[in-house]
Amino acid sequence: MRLRALAKINLGLDVLRKREDGYHEVRMIMQTIQMYDVLEIQKSDTPGITLTTNLPYIPTDEKNLVYQAVKLLMDEFHIQEGISMNLEKFIPVAAGMAGGSSDAAAAFVGVNRLFNLGLSEEELMKHAVKVGADVPYCIMRGTALAEGIGEKLTRLPQLPHCYVLVGKPGVNVSTRLAYENLNLAGISRHPDIDGMIEDISRGDLYAMASKMENVFEPGIIGKYPVIQEIRDLMEAKGALKAMMSGSGPTVFGIFDDEEKIAAAAAALRESKLAKTVFATEVYNRNGGTTNDK
Repeated sequence: MRLRALAKINLGLDVLRKREDGYHEVRMIMQTIQMYDVLEIQKSDTPGITLTTNLPYIPTDEKNLVYQAVKLLMDEFHIQEGISMNLEKFIPVAAGMAGGSSDAAAAFVGVNRLFNLGLSEEELMKHAVKVGADVPYCIMRGTALAEGIGEKLTRLPQLPHCYVLVGKPGVNVSTRLAYENLNLAGISRHPDIDGMIEDISRGDLYAMASKMENVFEPGIIGKYPVIQEIRDLMEAKGALKAMMSGSGPTVFGIFDDEEKIAAAAAALRESKLAKTVFATEVYNRNGGTTNDK
């Protein structure tokens, strides 16, 4: 079985407060895009879990979210057969695009199908939150409002068709670092998440893009100015808006024109500001990209 683990971007990201349990209360608009890792999964004669990857620095044991997801279902459903998996990574690592969470989501879906466990999407999502806050969303996919620690999800209308340019500089940012550099009390302006939801409901891409904000940006850009340089280049080349995704450092730009995004991608590659440059489209839950008929 081959499964696609799709990346996400945050169209809006707000942090409301730090909870007593140490987690942060967030409010985010999530969007799946057509950039993905590939997880191959099959039954094995050898008991236990075997995981291989195309990147030597990716852990293949309990430290990997894919391994954790599979083990959780195997233990709960007393699966005695072995599972062999190979993960091909294309989504940049530690990039604010939920690559690891999406890989885990693919593992949950794969084990459910492979062993005919009969779990509904909602049931899978309840299991998924035990592995990571973003994993339930990565099972759901599409356009969604995420609240709580990211696990309370409300499906939103599909984003109007648009193109997405992804640019990741050659630095990595952990979620922990993003929170350490976030001055909660000093946030002067919070993203207009409700206004963005209204714009999406009306199908107004331009109004929605104008409101895109990420409260992590100032702290991370302060440490890595290259993020601002990538943003500026994308917007100079026709992006409706460019912004850092999640805890960064990946920048994405929203485009309304295929020729503009192609020219912007070429300019970004030539600039050498980004190590990974990828032009794609938003994902439509009902049929791949939003312009599929």
